[in-house]
Amino acid sequence: MCAPSFAGVEPVRIAALVPALLLAACNPPAAEDYVARVPVPGRNAPSPPIASPDAKGAIWAPSPGNPRRLIYGKPGQAVLFALECSGNRAAPDLTFTRFAAADPHAKAVLALIGNGHVARLHVDATQSGKGWLWRGSARAEDPAFEALTGGRPIEATVPGAGSLMLNPSPVLADLVLLCRAQVPPAMPGSAPGAAGAAVPLPPGTTGRGAPPPPPAR
Repeated sequence: MCAPSFAGVEPVRIAALVPALLLAACNPPAAEDYVARVPVPGRNAPSPPIASPDAKGAIWAPSPGNPRRLIYGKPGQAVLFALECSGNRAAPDLTFTRFAAADPHAKAVLALIGNGHVARLHVDATQSGKGWLWRGSARAEDPAFEALTGGRPIEATVPGAGSLMLNPSPVLADLVLLCRAQVPPAMPGSAPGAAGAAVPLPPGTTGRGAPPPPPAR
């Protein structure tokens, strides 16, 4: 069983999982507001690292009320990870959250390893209600998110927050690709070198200057 990152958290069950996620019906991960209900006492020194959570049986499910956000965890237990397509359509971002207790105002790097990719993304301790957790954001086109689009497990590691195994799911890759598809196509004049492109020459001519006139006789 996966131990929640915050002591005393009561898991909240949601009625049913969206059928598109899994062929078998089950309950999706708990509601995300558990962090706001559990205080994290202030610390004068870095807290001891936590154990890596057991993610066996964890699934991805749409966040209630936000189809552009996926939450990850075991059915009926605390959420472990979340991924959201945020920002505006001209510059969409992917925001990722590791639901683990963080020291206030701390900074770290989230490592993603999987599907032939090794990526590192910056995360900051972000206050959520009375608690602090790890959150970061990057442009949807960032190659780091390629690690999430394959069919193999992904290892997500934050120093002090353990190593979390993210089980693959088609909905995870779909969210990444959908968020990237919102980027508008480049304008014709914005292609590299377009602004300084040379004017096409008439047929039968070259790019050289006209030859000098013959000498007078």
